[in-house]
Amino acid sequence: MAFNAKGDRYQKMVYNRVGVSGLKLPAISLGLWQNFGSVNVFENCREILLRAFDLGITHFDLADNYGPIAGSAEETFGRVLQKDLMLYRDELIISTKAGYGMWPGPYGDGGSRKHVLASLDQALGRMGLDYVDIFYSHRYDPDTPLEETMGALATAVNQGKALYAGISNYRPQQAREAIELLKSMGIRCLIHQPCYNIYDRWIEGGLQDILDEYGMGTIAFSPLAQGTLTDRYLKGIPDDSRAARTGHLKDRMTSEEQLSVTRKLNDIAQSRGQTLAQMALAWVLRGGRVTSALIGASSVKQLESNLGALNNLEFSESELTEIDSAIRK
Repeated sequence: MAFNAKGDRYQKMVYNRVGVSGLKLPAISLGLWQNFGSVNVFENCREILLRAFDLGITHFDLADNYGPIAGSAEETFGRVLQKDLMLYRDELIISTKAGYGMWPGPYGDGGSRKHVLASLDQALGRMGLDYVDIFYSHRYDPDTPLEETMGALATAVNQGKALYAGISNYRPQQAREAIELLKSMGIRCLIHQPCYNIYDRWIEGGLQDILDEYGMGTIAFSPLAQGTLTDRYLKGIPDDSRAARTGHLKDRMTSEEQLSVTRKLNDIAQSRGQTLAQMALAWVLRGGRVTSALIGASSVKQLESNLGALNNLEFSESELTEIDSAIRK
Protein backbone atom coordinates (compact mmCIF):
# COMPACT_ATOMS: atom_id res chain seq x y z
CA MET A 1 0.00 0.00 0.00
CA ALA A 2 1.34 3.44 -0.93
CA PHE A 3 2.29 5.65 2.01
CA ASN A 4 0.38 8.91 2.38
CA ALA A 5 1.69 11.13 5.16
CA LYS A 6 -0.82 12.55 7.63
CA GLY A 7 -1.94 16.09 6.89
CA ASP A 8 -1.59 17.19 10.53
CA ARG A 9 1.99 15.95 10.95
CA TYR A 10 3.43 19.37 11.76
CA GLN A 11 0.87 20.51 14.29
CA LYS A 12 2.23 18.96 17.49
CA MET A 13 5.99 18.92 16.93
CA VAL A 14 8.21 21.72 18.25
CA TYR A 15 10.79 23.03 15.76
CA ASN A 16 13.90 24.88 16.90
CA ARG A 17 16.22 27.05 14.83
CA VAL A 18 19.74 25.66 14.43
CA GLY A 19 21.83 28.40 15.99
CA VAL A 20 21.61 31.54 13.85
CA SER A 21 21.08 29.61 10.61
CA GLY A 22 17.91 29.49 8.55
CA LEU A 23 17.38 25.79 9.30
CA LYS A 24 15.02 24.35 11.90
CA LEU A 25 15.10 20.87 13.40
CA PRO A 26 12.40 19.03 15.34
CA ALA A 27 13.02 19.18 19.07
CA ILE A 28 13.24 15.38 18.97
CA SER A 29 15.00 13.72 16.03
CA LEU A 30 15.27 10.03 15.19
CA GLY A 31 18.67 8.34 15.10
CA LEU A 32 19.31 5.04 13.33
CA TRP A 33 22.38 3.93 15.31
CA GLN A 34 20.63 0.80 16.60
CA ASN A 35 17.50 -1.12 15.57
CA PHE A 36 17.62 -0.30 11.84
CA GLY A 37 20.34 -2.62 10.58
CA SER A 38 20.22 -5.72 8.42
CA VAL A 39 19.79 -7.88 11.55
CA ASN A 40 16.48 -6.13 12.31
CA VAL A 41 13.04 -6.80 10.85
CA PHE A 42 12.60 -4.44 7.90
CA GLU A 43 8.84 -3.98 8.31
CA ASN A 44 9.32 -2.87 11.91
CA CYS A 45 12.01 -0.40 10.81
CA ARG A 46 9.70 0.94 8.11
CA GLU A 47 6.78 1.27 10.52
CA ILE A 48 8.88 3.29 12.98
CA LEU A 49 10.28 5.59 10.30
CA LEU A 50 6.89 6.32 8.74
CA ARG A 51 5.23 6.86 12.11
CA ALA A 52 8.03 9.24 13.07
CA PHE A 53 7.39 11.33 9.96
CA ASP A 54 3.65 11.30 10.62
CA LEU A 55 4.41 12.66 14.10
CA GLY A 56 6.43 15.58 12.73
CA ILE A 57 9.94 14.16 12.98
CA THR A 58 11.62 15.49 9.86
CA HIS A 59 15.23 14.78 10.83
CA PHE A 60 16.71 11.30 10.44
CA ASP A 61 20.29 10.90 11.62
CA LEU A 62 22.62 8.21 10.27
CA ALA A 63 26.31 7.40 9.92
CA ASP A 64 28.16 5.15 7.54
CA ASN A 65 28.97 2.66 10.31
CA TYR A 66 25.44 2.39 11.72
CA GLY A 67 23.79 -1.02 11.65
CA PRO A 68 24.52 -3.60 12.64
CA ILE A 69 26.09 -4.56 10.16
CA ALA A 70 27.97 -1.32 9.37
CA GLY A 71 26.34 0.41 6.43
CA SER A 72 23.08 -1.48 6.67
CA ALA A 73 21.15 1.27 8.52
CA GLU A 74 21.69 3.51 5.49
CA GLU A 75 20.56 0.68 3.25
CA THR A 76 17.40 0.20 5.32
CA PHE A 77 16.68 3.92 5.28
CA GLY A 78 17.33 4.00 1.54
CA ARG A 79 14.74 1.27 0.97
CA VAL A 80 12.13 3.22 2.94
CA LEU A 81 13.06 6.40 1.10
CA GLN A 82 12.64 4.82 -2.30
CA LYS A 83 9.42 3.02 -1.35
CA ASP A 84 7.66 5.64 0.73
CA LEU A 85 9.40 8.93 1.48
CA MET A 86 11.09 10.17 -1.69
CA LEU A 87 7.96 12.15 -2.52
CA TYR A 88 8.62 14.07 0.71
CA ARG A 89 12.39 14.49 0.22
CA ASP A 90 12.26 18.28 0.47
CA GLU A 91 10.49 17.98 3.83
CA LEU A 92 13.29 15.84 5.29
CA ILE A 93 16.62 16.58 6.91
CA ILE A 94 18.88 13.57 6.34
CA SER A 95 22.31 13.49 7.95
CA THR A 96 25.20 11.06 7.86
CA LYS A 97 28.75 10.95 9.18
CA ALA A 98 32.19 9.56 8.40
CA GLY A 99 35.22 8.88 10.56
CA TYR A 100 34.97 5.44 12.14
CA GLY A 101 36.13 2.13 10.70
CA MET A 102 34.24 0.97 7.60
CA TRP A 103 36.49 -1.18 5.38
CA PRO A 104 39.90 -2.93 5.56
CA GLY A 105 43.17 -1.22 4.86
CA PRO A 106 44.69 2.17 5.66
CA TYR A 107 41.88 4.25 4.08
CA GLY A 108 38.89 2.66 5.78
CA ASP A 109 39.03 4.73 8.96
CA GLY A 110 39.85 8.19 10.26
CA GLY A 111 39.68 11.74 8.99
CA SER A 112 41.70 11.66 5.79
CA ARG A 113 40.29 13.29 2.68
CA LYS A 114 40.39 9.86 1.04
CA HIS A 115 38.29 8.21 3.75
CA VAL A 116 35.81 11.04 4.36
CA LEU A 117 34.85 11.64 0.75
CA ALA A 118 34.81 7.95 -0.17
CA SER A 119 32.56 7.31 2.84
CA LEU A 120 30.14 10.01 1.73
CA ASP A 121 29.94 8.61 -1.81
CA GLN A 122 29.25 5.13 -0.42
CA ALA A 123 26.58 6.49 1.92
CA LEU A 124 24.82 8.33 -0.89
CA GLY A 125 24.86 5.12 -2.92
CA ARG A 126 23.35 3.08 -0.09
CA MET A 127 20.53 5.59 0.40
CA GLY A 128 19.96 6.33 -3.29
CA LEU A 129 20.51 10.06 -2.79
CA ASP A 130 22.32 12.82 -4.65
CA TYR A 131 22.99 14.74 -1.46
CA VAL A 132 22.50 14.72 2.30
CA ASP A 133 21.38 17.74 4.26
CA ILE A 134 24.08 17.53 6.95
CA PHE A 135 27.42 15.76 6.64
CA TYR A 136 29.49 15.33 9.81
CA SER A 137 33.03 14.53 10.67
CA HIS A 138 32.12 11.79 13.15
CA ARG A 139 35.23 12.17 15.28
CA TYR A 140 38.45 14.07 15.67
CA ASP A 141 41.34 12.12 14.16
CA PRO A 142 44.68 12.91 15.88
CA ASP A 143 46.59 11.24 13.02
CA THR A 144 45.22 13.54 10.31
CA PRO A 145 45.72 17.31 10.06
CA LEU A 146 42.44 18.92 11.01
CA GLU A 147 42.73 21.16 7.97
CA GLU A 148 42.54 18.07 5.76
CA THR A 149 39.42 16.72 7.47
CA MET A 150 37.66 20.08 7.37
CA GLY A 151 38.76 20.51 3.76
CA ALA A 152 36.96 17.27 2.91
CA LEU A 153 33.75 18.60 4.51
CA ALA A 154 34.13 21.83 2.57
CA THR A 155 34.55 19.86 -0.65
CA ALA A 156 31.37 17.89 0.08
CA VAL A 157 29.42 21.13 0.47
CA ASN A 158 31.01 22.81 -2.54
CA GLN A 159 30.25 19.76 -4.71
CA GLY A 160 26.60 19.83 -3.65
CA LYS A 161 26.79 16.45 -1.94
CA ALA A 162 25.92 18.06 1.40
CA LEU A 163 24.00 21.23 2.18
CA TYR A 164 25.61 21.79 5.59
CA ALA A 165 28.73 20.66 7.45
CA GLY A 166 28.83 19.49 11.05
CA ILE A 167 31.13 17.90 13.62
CA SER A 168 30.54 15.25 16.26
CA ASN A 169 32.47 14.14 19.36
CA TYR A 170 34.90 17.08 19.14
CA ARG A 171 36.23 18.44 22.43
CA PRO A 172 36.05 22.22 23.01
CA GLN A 173 39.43 23.26 21.57
CA GLN A 174 39.15 20.78 18.71
CA ALA A 175 35.71 22.18 17.91
CA ARG A 176 36.94 25.78 17.91
CA GLU A 177 39.80 24.92 15.56
CA ALA A 178 37.47 22.98 13.24
CA ILE A 179 34.93 25.82 13.14
CA GLU A 180 37.63 28.38 12.35
CA LEU A 181 39.14 26.21 9.62
CA LEU A 182 35.78 25.75 7.92
CA LYS A 183 35.15 29.48 8.23
CA SER A 184 38.46 30.20 6.48
CA MET A 185 37.30 27.96 3.64
CA GLY A 186 34.04 29.87 3.27
CA ILE A 187 31.95 27.15 4.95
CA ARG A 188 29.93 27.70 8.08
CA CYS A 189 29.93 24.88 10.61
CA LEU A 190 26.24 24.41 11.26
CA ILE A 191 26.00 22.03 14.20
CA HIS A 192 27.82 19.84 16.72
CA GLN A 193 26.56 16.42 17.81
CA PRO A 194 27.89 15.52 21.29
CA CYS A 195 26.78 13.04 23.91
CA TYR A 196 24.71 14.85 26.54
CA ASN A 197 22.34 13.65 29.25
CA ILE A 198 21.55 13.98 32.93
CA TYR A 199 24.56 11.81 33.81
CA ASP A 200 27.03 13.02 31.19
CA ARG A 201 27.21 16.83 31.19
CA TRP A 202 30.66 17.34 29.67
CA ILE A 203 29.47 19.90 27.10
CA GLU A 204 28.73 22.29 29.97
CA GLY A 205 32.50 22.51 30.55
CA GLY A 206 33.09 24.94 27.71
CA LEU A 207 31.83 23.31 24.52
CA GLN A 208 28.29 24.70 24.67
CA ASP A 209 29.68 28.19 25.26
CA ILE A 210 31.79 27.87 22.11
CA LEU A 211 28.81 26.71 20.06
CA ASP A 212 26.76 29.63 21.34
CA GLU A 213 29.61 32.00 20.50
CA TYR A 214 29.64 30.86 16.88
CA GLY A 215 25.87 30.70 16.56
CA MET A 216 25.88 26.93 16.04
CA GLY A 217 23.27 24.35 16.87
CA THR A 218 23.63 21.42 19.26
CA ILE A 219 22.00 18.04 18.74
CA ALA A 220 22.49 15.72 21.70
CA PHE A 221 22.99 12.01 21.16
CA SER A 222 22.36 9.45 23.89
CA PRO A 223 20.00 11.74 25.85
CA LEU A 224 18.66 8.61 27.56
CA ALA A 225 22.17 7.33 28.35
CA GLN A 226 21.73 4.21 26.19
CA GLY A 227 18.43 3.44 27.86
CA THR A 228 19.63 3.81 31.45
CA LEU A 229 17.48 6.93 31.87
CA THR A 230 14.28 4.97 31.37
CA ASP A 231 12.05 2.91 33.60
CA ARG A 232 12.97 -0.34 31.82
CA TYR A 233 15.51 -1.31 34.46
CA LEU A 234 13.65 -0.50 37.65
CA LYS A 235 12.77 -4.16 38.24
CA GLY A 236 15.74 -5.85 36.60
CA ILE A 237 17.14 -6.39 33.11
CA PRO A 238 14.55 -7.28 30.43
CA ASP A 239 15.69 -10.03 28.07
CA ASP A 240 15.15 -7.83 25.00
CA SER A 241 16.96 -4.77 26.39
CA ARG A 242 20.31 -3.37 25.28
CA ALA A 243 21.71 -4.02 28.75
CA ALA A 244 20.95 -7.73 28.35
CA ARG A 245 23.15 -7.75 25.24
CA THR A 246 25.93 -5.54 26.62
CA GLY A 247 27.97 -6.78 29.55
CA HIS A 248 29.28 -3.46 30.88
CA LEU A 249 25.85 -1.84 30.62
CA LYS A 250 24.24 -4.75 32.45
CA ASP A 251 26.76 -4.53 35.29
CA ARG A 252 26.22 -0.79 35.61
CA MET A 253 22.43 -1.01 35.65
CA THR A 254 22.18 -3.88 38.15
CA SER A 255 24.25 -2.21 40.85
CA GLU A 256 22.21 -1.21 43.89
CA GLU A 257 23.71 2.27 43.81
CA GLN A 258 22.56 2.85 40.23
CA LEU A 259 19.13 1.35 40.81
CA SER A 260 18.67 3.70 43.76
CA VAL A 261 19.50 6.72 41.59
CA THR A 262 17.21 5.54 38.80
CA ARG A 263 14.32 5.08 41.23
CA LYS A 264 14.81 8.59 42.65
CA LEU A 265 14.83 10.09 39.18
CA ASN A 266 11.76 8.06 38.29
CA ASP A 267 9.95 9.45 41.33
CA ILE A 268 10.76 13.01 40.21
CA ALA A 269 9.49 12.22 36.72
CA GLN A 270 6.23 10.80 38.08
CA SER A 271 5.69 13.94 40.14
CA ARG A 272 5.95 15.89 36.86
CA GLY A 273 3.44 13.59 35.18
CA GLN A 274 6.14 12.09 32.94
CA THR A 275 7.97 8.85 32.42
CA LEU A 276 11.66 8.89 33.29
CA ALA A 277 12.56 8.90 29.59
CA GLN A 278 10.25 11.85 28.92
CA MET A 279 11.79 13.82 31.78
CA ALA A 280 15.33 13.00 30.63
CA LEU A 281 14.54 14.29 27.13
CA ALA A 282 12.89 17.41 28.50
CA TRP A 283 15.94 18.02 30.72
CA VAL A 284 18.28 17.97 27.70
CA LEU A 285 16.04 20.47 25.89
CA ARG A 286 15.55 22.77 28.88
CA GLY A 287 16.54 26.38 28.43
CA GLY A 288 16.74 26.24 24.63
CA ARG A 289 20.51 25.82 24.23
CA VAL A 290 20.16 22.33 22.75
CA THR A 291 18.42 22.38 19.37
CA SER A 292 17.32 18.75 19.26
CA ALA A 293 17.51 15.55 21.28
CA LEU A 294 18.39 12.49 19.22
CA ILE A 295 16.52 9.34 20.20
CA GLY A 296 16.49 5.77 18.99
CA ALA A 297 13.42 3.55 18.92
CA SER A 298 12.80 -0.18 18.72
CA SER A 299 9.03 0.13 18.38
CA VAL A 300 6.34 2.62 17.45
CA LYS A 301 5.05 2.49 21.03
CA GLN A 302 8.44 3.52 22.40
CA LEU A 303 8.70 6.33 19.85
CA GLU A 304 5.27 7.69 20.70
CA SER A 305 5.93 7.52 24.42
CA ASN A 306 9.20 9.44 24.14
CA LEU A 307 7.56 12.20 22.12
CA GLY A 308 5.37 12.80 25.16
CA ALA A 309 8.35 14.72 26.54
CA LEU A 310 7.21 17.69 24.45
CA ASN A 311 4.12 18.08 26.63
CA ASN A 312 6.19 19.40 29.55
CA LEU A 313 9.56 21.00 28.77
CA GLU A 314 9.68 23.38 31.72
CA PHE A 315 11.47 22.74 35.03
CA SER A 316 11.25 24.59 38.31
CA GLU A 317 14.47 25.39 40.13
CA SER A 318 13.50 22.95 42.86
CA GLU A 319 13.05 20.14 40.31
CA LEU A 320 16.47 20.80 38.79
CA THR A 321 18.04 20.83 42.24
CA GLU A 322 16.29 17.57 43.12
CA ILE A 323 17.63 15.92 39.94
CA ASP A 324 21.16 17.11 40.69
CA SER A 325 20.92 15.82 44.25
CA ALA A 326 19.70 12.42 43.09
CA ILE A 327 22.67 11.77 40.81
CA ARG A 328 25.26 13.03 43.30
CA LYS A 329 24.36 10.51 46.00
